[in-house]
Amino acid sequence: MPTGVAIRAARERLFAAAERILAREGPSGLTSRAVTVEALVAKGVLHRHFTDFDAFLAEFVLDRVERMDADAAALRERAGTGTVVDNLTESITALFGSVAVSVVALITFRDGLRERLRETYPAGIPVLTDAVGVIAEYLDAERTLGRLAPEAEIDALAPTLIGASHLLFADRTTGQPTADAVRRTVATVIGDKVLSR
Repeated sequence: MPTGVAIRAARERLFAAAERILAREGPSGLTSRAVTVEALVAKGVLHRHFTDFDAFLAEFVLDRVERMDADAAALRERAGTGTVVDNLTESITALFGSVAVSVVALITFRDGLRERLRETYPAGIPVLTDAVGVIAEYLDAERTLGRLAPEAEIDALAPTLIGASHLLFADRTTGQPTADAVRRTVATVIGDKVLSR
């Protein structure tokens, strides 16, 4: 597509292209040229919307973090229904079955991107930090409902669940873990803190 042609929702188109490349090729395949080729736009389109490629990537990451809000709301609404282990298993599988694992790899891969994200996230890693918050809110709701032990240390359980789950999904050579593997991890981490399974 020639430079100068108006493109509807250029940012979203570029972000979608970046997500496909990231899922297919990982962080090393994600270049400005690859994004514009995948999005079927001229290279200048990316630079008209973003000051540089790291600025583009930072906005891409933040956009993907914002998309977690719907998943967070859905998990909160499940509090008190089903089983705690199943609810967590479904939520964690949906989170890490998406592009989240690749986004974490991208953040660790690019120094310039990490520096940009520090403006918004002075500590932690976007996606993982947000996922911990989502899980903590859900666990707190379940504890309030009496389905999680009152002494359950949510500030320790939530990051442990996310860390252990991230390790399950991070190995790209063996594919995604089975639902049973995720469920076993969840059950092991929350263990006897669940009063109503």
